[in-house]
Amino acid sequence: MAIHRRDCSKLSGMLWLFAMLFMCFLHTSAELMRLEHPIRSDGSLSLLVVGDWGRRGRYNQSEVAIQMGRIGERMDIDFVVSTGDNFYNNGLSSINDPTFVESFTRVYTAKSLQKQWYAVLGNHDYHGDVEAQLNPALRRIDERWLCLRSFILQTEVAEFFFVDTTPFIDKYFRKPNKHTFDWRGVLPRKDYLSKLLKDLDLTLRNSKANWKFVIGHHTIKSIGHHRSTEELGKLLLPILEANGVDMYINGHDHCLEHISSRSSGIQFLTSGGGSKAWKGDVDELDRDGVEFYYDGQGFMSMQLTETDATIAFYDISGKDLHHLSLSKPRHSAV
Repeated sequence: MAIHRRDCSKLSGMLWLFAMLFMCFLHTSAELMRLEHPIRSDGSLSLLVVGDWGRRGRYNQSEVAIQMGRIGERMDIDFVVSTGDNFYNNGLSSINDPTFVESFTRVYTAKSLQKQWYAVLGNHDYHGDVEAQLNPALRRIDERWLCLRSFILQTEVAEFFFVDTTPFIDKYFRKPNKHTFDWRGVLPRKDYLSKLLKDLDLTLRNSKANWKFVIGHHTIKSIGHHRSTEELGKLLLPILEANGVDMYINGHDHCLEHISSRSSGIQFLTSGGGSKAWKGDVDELDRDGVEFYYDGQGFMSMQLTETDATIAFYDISGKDLHHLSLSKPRHSAV
């Protein structure tokens, strides 16, 4: 049993305050806010990761949610991470948009999923009112919800660095086609990205965490529908490699995927199977480093201690498809 269960209301209140404070900086800063989440009395942490899900239960979103609830109960999870594209097709229109309740509250109803959800934005979220999705007023509707642009989640065994990746993508600015994007809080783009990368580099460099996980919506490496993202490979990846990041975790491609880096220790993990999936759209010619690929719906779990990390991928029936286990020495205090 995880500790601090009786402190959940206190934790929610603290997170509400942090989110409120962060709202003051939405228009002027990409600075990374730091949040904290307690671990268990045995020094462990358990969580689920899901992305690309919000379709009012359709496209098997409800079926994935059922299995998340079952695995979540078995693991007694501490929280859930969302890798973006939280609400299709066009994000939220306002804080009163019924899509929030219909795609989130009424779908993830299992008792084990009534924990804190930490979410980043995806490109489809930027098609709507971004500030509505970031607004802490949504916590009055469902207190589990916490979505920020970029932030750090600190625990005693790991640090999670959430990064707003949509503003990195050139085509969203140059050739948005029929889509519109809510760029409030992002423009001027060059300044926003420069500050975000500088802040991320600094916080990663100063981190004393034994495990460093970076979470964004877009892929860095993938053989799925969207393939690898050139802009992130050029701008974000060098920072991750220089600062000893263990994993980059994303959505965007509607699949489950594990790719090992040949040039660093980074593991690239995709968990974007929360609802609609694309069958068969795979780059069969670029299999370098690919450990696992499943072009169907599902989600991912993580179990962490200071020295061990175990990741598992599950399909829509709850079948365990792939495992990744990593170990490292206990962190030495400086």
